[in-house]
Amino acid sequence: MAAPLFDLSGKTALVTGCNKGIGKAMALGLAEAGADIIGVSGSLAPGSDIEKEVTSLGRSFTSYAANLSDREALYAFIQQLQAENPVIDILVNNAGTIMRKPAAEHPDEYWDTVLALNLDTPFILAREIGKKMIERGAGKIIFTCSLLSFQGGINVPGYAASKGALSSLVKALANEWASKGVTVNGIAPGYIATDNTEALRNDPERSASILSRIPAARWGQPEDFKGPTVFLASDASSYVNGTILVVDGGWMGR
Repeated sequence: MAAPLFDLSGKTALVTGCNKGIGKAMALGLAEAGADIIGVSGSLAPGSDIEKEVTSLGRSFTSYAANLSDREALYAFIQQLQAENPVIDILVNNAGTIMRKPAAEHPDEYWDTVLALNLDTPFILAREIGKKMIERGAGKIIFTCSLLSFQGGINVPGYAASKGALSSLVKALANEWASKGVTVNGIAPGYIATDNTEALRNDPERSASILSRIPAARWGQPEDFKGPTVFLASDASSYVNGTILVVDGGWMGR
């Protein structure tokens, strides 16, 4: 009985930022559960590693390269996407960026760049794709949030502001769309071994401090996000709305 709840056969999932790290693992997890994948990233090219891995599972992969932080390019991508893919069952808003500098030195360009990709783009994609889901009376939207949806962090004021706002956006959309058959939730990664945390992992003092607080006693891996993503994309989570699922090795419990 459990398997059908998590079966995504016949579904199509759009995953942003799927070229590497958490986004790549999310896309692979969805494909392993039976979904066909539409991938978008600024640097995604035909024949990419993620395309090869998805198609090796017997699922289709459609790739788009788009600068999602540019408003004009974003709308052009959405127009092409919807013309070529009229039905998107699952949206994973994963693409994001982080720029580090103390708040007193954090320039406008950092703030604007981070907020554009981490907050503006996910909202616009959710709104435009969500409209179609509402028309069909079904859909799943997942946002990649952060521990800084709950905490302030250090030297990343723009990132913290964007991820805090994103968690509220999850709740706002869920409040409006749950009754229309569209579930909206978020996943908050803890400290994961990706490009975004390379600076922290390369700092022996910070790395040791972080590891000492994680009950699981390890940095998370992108593969840790396959299961949570499939859960929130499947019928298994049909009564889960407006929730931020924390995947952090127990960090927030300390």
